[in-house]
Amino acid sequence: MNGKEIELYDISAELEREFGTPGSPERRKAEQEAWEDYNAQILMNARKNAHLTQAQLAERVGVDKGYISRVERGLIVPTIGTFYKIVAAMGLSVELRPYT
Repeated sequence: MNGKEIELYDISAELEREFGTPGSPERRKAEQEAWEDYNAQILMNARKNAHLTQAQLAERVGVDKGYISRVERGLIVPTIGTFYKIVAAMGLSVELRPYT
């Protein structure tokens, strides 16, 4: 292989060191925070794809720009009602469907 050595490591062990064992309170907290950050990133990308500024989206939703900023940074999680308002304000919809 081109004379280069590939260093491998156990990602599971690294995750346990960093976030605790699976099912532990520390691990559940880290997983929850990761989902919140992931969802925040999805909302920010959707807003940008809709060609809206934070201020424009905030006006459509009826909140202040700072609220949208905090949602996009994962600092707060909107209520389900506000989430649906944000999604609709971007011209999108939410689809619930079973896992495949």
